[in-house]
Amino acid sequence: MSGSKQAIDRFETLSRRSFLQTGGVSLVGLSLLENLVIQELAAAPAKPDQTVPALNRFPRMVQEYFVDRVREQEAKTIARLDSLKTKADAEAYVSSVQKRIREAFGPNPERTPLNARVTKTTDRDTYTIENVIFESRPGFFVTANLYLPKGITKPAPGVVGTCGHSHNGKAETAYQSFSQGLARKGYVVLIYDPIGQGERVQYSGDDLKSTIGVGVREHLHGGNQQFLVGENLSMWRAWDGIRALDYLLTRKEVDPQQVGVTGNSGGGTMTTWLCGVEPRWSMAAPSCFVTTFRRNMENELPADTEQCPPKVLALELDHADFLAAQAPNPVRILSKERDYFDVRGAREAYLRLKRLYKLLGKEDNVS
Repeated sequence: MSGSKQAIDRFETLSRRSFLQTGGVSLVGLSLLENLVIQELAAAPAKPDQTVPALNRFPRMVQEYFVDRVREQEAKTIARLDSLKTKADAEAYVSSVQKRIREAFGPNPERTPLNARVTKTTDRDTYTIENVIFESRPGFFVTANLYLPKGITKPAPGVVGTCGHSHNGKAETAYQSFSQGLARKGYVVLIYDPIGQGERVQYSGDDLKSTIGVGVREHLHGGNQQFLVGENLSMWRAWDGIRALDYLLTRKEVDPQQVGVTGNSGGGTMTTWLCGVEPRWSMAAPSCFVTTFRRNMENELPADTEQCPPKVLALELDHADFLAAQAPNPVRILSKERDYFDVRGAREAYLRLKRLYKLLGKEDNVS
């Protein structure tokens, strides 16, 4: 090795602490190159040249920290599932996730009168649409549409439909089509507006339009406010869905033993959370949401406040666990390629549930 290379290597091994301890004064024994480098460093201005961009050696520190944390938690969740060997083990696991979900979401609010009323009825060829309004909390109004098949002679299966992030909520073409399609097949469908969407804008100006942005922005704004008072938007949103089910079950047209929940994207979020906090569903079909928290974190996926319930990872919960809370009732995970929510995580969630349902003797109830 050349003398200059050795000198550079020796200089690079000097710590900042050892250099400061010498004060940059005692340079005896160093080569000429080392002396020149140290003197140049000592003569450098105290403030960096603002015209030169600073070198950021830690550009992804926060992201990488949380990815590591999520991977650690997922490993614990998988280990817990792998330890299940018997039906009794699986039943104990279901009970455990139900308790942990409740710890994350907190207790239900008081179940106050719905004060429901129908404001308008629209007659269509094979079904009618009732515009409904009810109170999920005192003075907190939820707007919904009830699709009723014509000619039903006995109580029919009921479905609560949960909307994604459409600005117009339940009036979005896709959600009207979904509701009409089920009604034509004989289902009674109640689809309701989420907080901050459709007829439920919360932060409006004199023109009744949102002052901060419909949907995502209203969710983030409201979610941050709720953190300050010890509440969370996940539970507020889920409570609307629970009260929607309460209303659906007041209707004589609905069979209380056959009530399901489904929704897409943000509605898939609510479908998943509702499986965890409401035991009365007889089936569930979340669409384009279920994956794993690890996939979301690795993909740097933006998420609304309600999509990140408090402490869920610390409680070793993942998306699949919310569906496991319904086991062994039928669950169907709907997903698609190249979606916002990673389909690889959807497959992983399915395989975890498949193993659990197999231990419960109901393997065919998950798909």
